[in-house]
Amino acid sequence: MKRFSFQPDQRLLSNVQFKAVLDRGRRSGDGLLTLYMAPNDCGRARLGVSVGKSHGGAVQRNRLKRLLREAFRQNQQEIPSGYDYVLLISSRLGKGQDAAGKLTFEQIKASFLALVNSSGITRRPARPSGPSDTSDRSDRSDRPGPEP
Repeated sequence: MKRFSFQPDQRLLSNVQFKAVLDRGRRSGDGLLTLYMAPNDCGRARLGVSVGKSHGGAVQRNRLKRLLREAFRQNQQEIPSGYDYVLLISSRLGKGQDAAGKLTFEQIKASFLALVNSSGITRRPARPSGPSDTSDRSDRSDRPGPEP
């Protein structure tokens, strides 16, 4: 499996999912991005991206969305899991292709990480994938099986 994958279950796709984060989430922003964060029950970080038509044509908007998703994908180990994130290009950035076309991946990555860190939320440990009670490791010599 890839180290930095971005699986379909890590994406916010429906309008209901977006609205849930926007309504109950915590918002922070800088001159470049606006980030909404809300806790989720799935135990992993999920991302939703929205870029309005005022930021250029379809080609330009898709480029910006790819950059936002890539910043999330490469940094998912550094952000708190168990939260839904919705990233928006800030309306203060300026309109049209000129302002949005000059954005680099490094600028978006730095802005995203700064917003996550400024939220004051610390990383939650990932949910255990196995049985919840693994601390009981008693002697299992009474179970049938091969002799050691």
